[in-house]
Amino acid sequence: MHEFLLEYGLFLAKTVTWVVALAVLVAMIGASVQAAREDSGERLEVKNINDRLRRLAEVLNAELLDGPAQKRERKRRKAEEKTRRKAAKAQKDDAAQRPRLFVLDFQGDLQASRVGALREEISALLQVARPADEVLLRLESPGGVVHGYGLAASQLKRIRDRGLRLTAAVDKVAASGGYLMACVADRILAAPFAIVGSIGVIGQMPNFNRLLRRNDIDFEMHTAGEFKRTLTMFGENTDAARAKFQEELDQTHSLFKDFVAGNRPQVALARVATGEHWYGTQAMELQLIDEIRTSDDYLLERAKDADVFELHYRLRRKRFEQLLSGILGAVSQWRARSGIM
Repeated sequence: MHEFLLEYGLFLAKTVTWVVALAVLVAMIGASVQAAREDSGERLEVKNINDRLRRLAEVLNAELLDGPAQKRERKRRKAEEKTRRKAAKAQKDDAAQRPRLFVLDFQGDLQASRVGALREEISALLQVARPADEVLLRLESPGGVVHGYGLAASQLKRIRDRGLRLTAAVDKVAASGGYLMACVADRILAAPFAIVGSIGVIGQMPNFNRLLRRNDIDFEMHTAGEFKRTLTMFGENTDAARAKFQEELDQTHSLFKDFVAGNRPQVALARVATGEHWYGTQAMELQLIDEIRTSDDYLLERAKDADVFELHYRLRRKRFEQLLSGILGAVSQWRARSGIM
C-alpha cells in the first residue's frame, strides 16, 4: 500500500507539473500570436549616425577635458547644432537642403538570403531620396548562388537608375557574387587587406555511383530533354554530361565578365577574370576598386556635411517563430529529462 501511494504521488506530481508547463506554454503562445496579429510583421529601423558619432565624442571629451574645457566644448556644440537647425529650417528649396547619406548593410551568405531585406530598404529610400542624396552599401560577402547575387546586383542598379550616387565599402571581403554587387557602385572603397575579386564560377558535387554499385543499390533517373540533368550525385556521369556542365559554367562566367565590363569598363578583364582574388592594395592597382579606405573613415567624413541615416529592414515574425521554436525545444528537453513521452 505504501509503495502504491508513493508511485501514485510521483505520477500525480509529474502530471501536475506537465499540466502547469503546458498552460504556461499555451499562454506564451497566445500572447505571441496576439502580438504578431497586432504587428504588421515587418519594420524599417532608422538610426541617425550623426547623433551616435556625436555621443561617442561627448563621452570621450567628458573623460579627457577638465570642467571649464567641457563647458566650452558643450557651448560650441550647441551653437553648431543651433546654426545647423536654423539653416535647415530656412532652406525651402530641396536642391539647397543638406544632403543625406543612406547606409545599407549586406552580410552575404551562400544563398544571398538578405536580398529580400535589401530590396525593401531600397524601395523605401527611393521614395524619399533627393538628387543630392547618396547611398553607401557596406558590403561583406564571399559570394554564392548566381541567381541570388544576380538579383542583389539588380536591386543596387535600381539606385543608379534613379540617378543617385552609390558607394560600396568593403572592409573584409567582396568576392565572386560579392564583387558582382560591388561593381554596380559609382565608387568602390576597400580596406587595405580586404579580399576583392574572384571573378569566376565554380560548380562541384560528389558522386556516389561506385559506392551504390558496390552495395548492389540501383539508382534510376528519368528525364525528358537531353540536358534536363547533366551531372548527378548518384548516377553514372558521362563525358557528354561533363562537357555540357562545363559549357554552362563557361556561359555563366561570360555573363559575369560582361556585367563587370559594363559597370567598370576601366578594368582589364583578361587580367582579373581568372577567378583569383586580391587584397585591397592590389585591387587598387588593378582598378577593381577606386580608393583604399574603411567604411568608418568615410562615414566620419561624410557626417560633417550630410545627415547620415542607417536603414535596417527586419521581419518580426521570424523572431516570433524562433522564440516559439526555442520554447518547444526547451519543453521537449524537459519532457525527455522528466521521463514524459
